[in-house]
Amino acid sequence: MIDGLNVIIDNLDYLLWGRLAAGEPGGVLLTLLMALGAASIALPGGIGLACLAWRYPGPVRRALFLWAELIRGIPLIFVIFWMWYLLPLLTGGDLPGAMTVTLALAWFTAASVMHTVIAGLNALPAGQYEAAVTQGFSTQQTLWRVLLPQALRNILPSLVGIFISLLKDTSLAFIVNVPELTTVAGQVNNRVQIYPAAIFIFTGVVYYLLCCALEHVAKRWRVTRPAL
Repeated sequence: MIDGLNVIIDNLDYLLWGRLAAGEPGGVLLTLLMALGAASIALPGGIGLACLAWRYPGPVRRALFLWAELIRGIPLIFVIFWMWYLLPLLTGGDLPGAMTVTLALAWFTAASVMHTVIAGLNALPAGQYEAAVTQGFSTQQTLWRVLLPQALRNILPSLVGIFISLLKDTSLAFIVNVPELTTVAGQVNNRVQIYPAAIFIFTGVVYYLLCCALEHVAKRWRVTRPAL
């Protein structure tokens, strides 16, 4: 047990930061960077798509729901592979692996965010929209100033669950050898080849702490925000 702990301590910098000193972030740092990058794209993207689906209930909504169902019905690992091979064809050059995985995670997560936001909007009482319109708000103003803030607050627990899943899904980057936490843990294990239990228990604990921290921040934000 002590020897396993010593292995983690000896490789802690690599597990946390990767080769950051050489300009190549990895480990926990790269995991967080990919999760934050994907979330920063998926959240506004999913909200925007949900607003389009709410505003235009005809062919636009059907097309968006068809896209979301297609994406959500495909394993994420396939989406990563598609991005890995498709983006170089579209851009004419190779993209960094971390960027490719981040875009795949954002594309996949945006579909879930869209479904969650549109459900939150549809759950609001119809009187909210009618009251805003009678006060002189346009449809767009009603959506952005009245309905959307309430819907986002109501669906916050669902959004937190989506982004916790996103954080854990960064571990799938190992399939394209992106040096995030799971990948570097595997590299340390392959180099040491003695204490896999200690290394991967440490990895699991790190993911658990990161997810708990995200949940705690979301709860604090919800408590401190005034009710709408």
